[in-house]
Amino acid sequence: MYDTVLVPTDGSDAVEQALPHALRLAADTGATIQALYVVDTRTVHAADADDREAVADDLVEAGEAAVEAVADRAAAEGLEFETEIRRGTPDKEIVAHADETDSDVIVIGTDGKTPREKLQALGSVSERVVDNAPIPVFVVKGGLKTAATQ
Repeated sequence: MYDTVLVPTDGSDAVEQALPHALRLAADTGATIQALYVVDTRTVHAADADDREAVADDLVEAGEAAVEAVADRAAAEGLEFETEIRRGTPDKEIVAHADETDSDVIVIGTDGKTPREKLQALGSVSERVVDNAPIPVFVVKGGLKTAATQ
């Protein structure tokens, strides 16, 4: 049913909560894990002009660590995996990547913000991905106790 499972990652605890679900789904279906990190260009552009290059470099470094963590877990499970780092607006790039690579499902974590926190942050990435993705999106709420976190 699934050949590719897209796992957007920012290296957060929410991804740690979602990853076991993605790995299990990939293992059960023989799918490849696609780890994706998006360097948020809005963050880079919001930095002082003198700091933009350093901010971008820091975000790329964080992205490399984030996709490597997903890849390491996939490899430990004996799963095929791919990694990619893109630049842009996270939700838009996640949806574009899913479309461009013919991903079958997106497994994404959410940090469980309150409605007020979502308004202050202009909504959540996971919420915008759900609204715009042309494929199924499996959302894992952060902060839940699972066998992996107990």
